Amino acid sequence: MGFEWRPATAGDLGFARDLTRSTMLRYYIQHDLLWLDEAFDVAWAGRENQMIVRDDALVGFVSLSRDARAVYIRELHVLEAFRGQGAGSWAIDQVFALACGERSPALRLTVFATNPAKVLYERKGLRVVGEDECFLRMQRDVPGQRR
Repeated sequence: MGFEWRPATAGDLGFARDLTRSTMLRYYIQHDLLWLDEAFDVAWAGRENQMIVRDDALVGFVSLSRDARAVYIRELHVLEAFRGQGAGSWAIDQVFALACGERSPALRLTVFATNPAKVLYERKGLRVVGEDECFLRMQRDVPGQRR
């Protein structure tokens, strides 16, 4: 069976925070950045959050924001047990379809430069459009939309 997503509920915050911390803490340490649970919680509250589900099991989540320039993937995390099974690729496809449907000019995200997920993002059509210290800014333009 394939993946689905559902809107996050208040009860999903702990799962999302713990998954993000476990996935990203090594990058925070590597780049001497401070992880704060409270900062994650504040960001979560201001975003559209979708839970990735397969066969009623939580697989991961994606967190989105928007402005006039793009739909932004702010977080995309998949449980380690489900990595390599297409969940991340599927989620990116869903968000790109959303950006197209909303007639947004682009899909954007930021990734640690040392994160191997950048290979997935490149495979899904995102290209590096800028760098900030330890991050890469990536973008995939929506065909036919003004930038």
